[in-house]
Parts: sequence; structure tokens; C-alpha cells
Amino acid sequence: MRNWCLCQICTCGSDYRPYEVVKQPRHIPEEYKPKQGKIDLGTTYKRDFNPYEVQPVVKVRPVERQPVQKGKLDTVPTYKDDYRSWDIQKCELCKPEQAYHPPDVKFGNSTTFQDDYVPREIKPRQSFKPCSMVKSSVGPFNGDTSHRRDYVPHQLQVKFARAKEVYKPTDQPFEDLTTHRNDFQGFTGESAKICRPAHTRVTPNAQFKGSTEFRDSFQPWEIPPPKVKKVAEYVPPQGSMQLNSTSHLDYVPYQASRAVAIRPVSHRRKSNFPFQGKSTMKEDFPAWESCRQGLIKQQQQIPNPSGKFDGLSTFRSHFVPHELIPVESCKPLNAAVKSSVPLDDVTMYSIQYTPKKQEICPASYPSPPGYIFENTNSQGHKFFRKIIPAVKAF
Repeated sequence: MRNWCLCQICTCGSDYRPYEVVKQPRHIPEEYKPKQGKIDLGTTYKRDFNPYEVQPVVKVRPVERQPVQKGKLDTVPTYKDDYRSWDIQKCELCKPEQAYHPPDVKFGNSTTFQDDYVPREIKPRQSFKPCSMVKSSVGPFNGDTSHRRDYVPHQLQVKFARAKEVYKPTDQPFEDLTTHRNDFQGFTGESAKICRPAHTRVTPNAQFKGSTEFRDSFQPWEIPPPKVKKVAEYVPPQGSMQLNSTSHLDYVPYQASRAVAIRPVSHRRKSNFPFQGKSTMKEDFPAWESCRQGLIKQQQQIPNPSGKFDGLSTFRSHFVPHELIPVESCKPLNAAVKSSVPLDDVTMYSIQYTPKKQEICPASYPSPPGYIFENTNSQGHKFFRKIIPAVKAF
């Protein structure tokens, strides 16, 4: 078997090239210039607020009571006056007197328990437990079992023994061709295509292209104007119009008299007196003269100020400025602490580290040692074969 060493150039160095990075310009803010003039510190509060005389709040605390002088109170409360002690006589007991005299004769009657349960003598029961002593048998031991009685021994046949074959090496050479070697014969294939999109460098001076996928796919199309249906010009018919209809031609006029109204005869009496249009409604509900009620304005309790407003507030009048005393900083100084003791730079890494020999890649040599040059492919890659030392057979 042969080992192949493939030396190829890394695609990272050829595909990813360094580009010049342009630093973005920094926005420099304009210098602040204060406006000239005086600041108007007037507010709507100062303009609208009117100072009033404020009276102190009256305390709602009750008047402190004076301590009562100590002395004996010679009064009778209502409880003692209403609930007086009465002389109640003790009730006599109605219980008859019974003097108990214990008997002098001894009690000799027996109970039902003593009559029914007569004491008897307890007899021990006979034990049926076998004796623990080992009894030796007089006759010989019969070791015959059912397995020995029922088992019939059969004669076994002689086992066939196959003769051991002597190994004979083949005269043909060993075929060490595998499916991997048969299918992969070491031919160079096509290099993989790079799917990375082309890098377009964006510069700040380049013009921005406002084209999008929507604008490119959906372009404006010319819409034809809607078709207007031509109306035929009106042409009046020739000749005179006949206004006679079937009703007009077939109608025959008749002379009819006007219908007389069948009205009932009025029996109303005529009176020369004027009409009196009074009713109980008009007499009970006469029209009263009413006028619109004017606006009810409350009298202003707080008079308007007459003098000029003084912008002095309670905060400004009561505030007492004090001198600001800076707080003492407890931060330690940034001075480096020097020590006279030498630095102990011994670490576990420096103690346990074992230096190893750095191996050099054989591809860095023009003719690597231990390899024999085979061929060069179309892309310029060199193929080498490793030299395997011959091993003597014993």
C-alpha cells in the first residue's frame, strides 16, 4: 500500500485579499456662542400670583383640663341607691333525717360468678411433638430413586472425526485492490465554485442608486385611454306630429247637468249678541308678566392688588446661603507600591510544561526528505510518495 501526501495552496490567501479601509469623517459640532442680552426670568406664576395676608391656623386641640384635687368623695352612686341589700331569711331543708347503721353480721351471700365458675384442677395436655433424638436404622440404606429406576441407559454411537487439512499457500499473487482504490483513482476533479457575491466597495462620494426589486419588476405601463362610445346624432322625423289618441278619437262628449249638493237644512238661530270666548281654562290660568332672571354673580372676597408685585418668595426670604465645604476624598493614591522582596514568578505552567519538538511541514521543503516526487497536475500541485522501509520476513 502507498500513502499519498497532497500539498495544496490555501484558498484563503487567494480569495480574501486585504482592502483599504476608509475612515468615516467625524462630525465636528459648531462652537457654542451665547446670545447677547439679558435673560427674561419672568414666569406666569410670578405674573399671576397675588400675595395675601395669611392668618395662623387656629388649633383644634381641646383645652387642657386642670388636675382634680385629691380628697374623699362623699356621695352615693345610683347603683347603691337602686340596688340595696335586703335581709333574706335562710330556707329550711325538707329532707327527712336518715341515720345509717351498718350491720354487725358478716355478709355471707355468694355471687353469680362464684356459683357458675367452680375452680377445677388443671391437667397438662399430652405433647405430640416428635422426639429430637436420632434413631439409627437397623437395615442397610436403600439409595434407589425413581430416576434410577426409570432411566434406561443407551449405547452412544461413535462420533465422526474429520481429518485436519494441511494448509497449502496459493501460488497466485494477492489481489489487494479495494473498492476505494478501484473507484477513486486519484484523478483531479473540478475545483469548487465560489458562491460568494462580488464585493462592491461603497464609497461616500458614490451616487446612491434608488432602484429596488419592486421598482425593477413593476415598471409603469402606458394605460390606453378609455374608449368613448359615440352617440348617434338625433335627426327629427319629417312631417307634422299627430296628437290624436285612441281615447281622443273614441270619446263622445255628452251634455250633463251639474250635480246638486244634498246639504241638510240648517236650523241655527241667528243672534245679535257678541260671541263670548271665555272658558274655565282662560279664567283659571291667566297670563302673568314674566322677565328673564339675570346672572347671579358672587361678590369678590379677595380684593385686587393695588401696588406693584414684589417677586420675593418665602424660599428666597427664608433661605440662608452657607459656604460649601468639599468632602474629603478617601480614594487611595495611584502611586505604585514598591517592594524590596524579589518577585516570585514561578508558576505551575513553568514547572509542569514539557517542551516538545516542533515538527516542520514537509511541504515547505523543495524536495521533502522521506518522500519521492511523483508528478504535477494541471493546477500546479505536486504529489509525493512516502518511502516505506523494507521489512525482512523471519
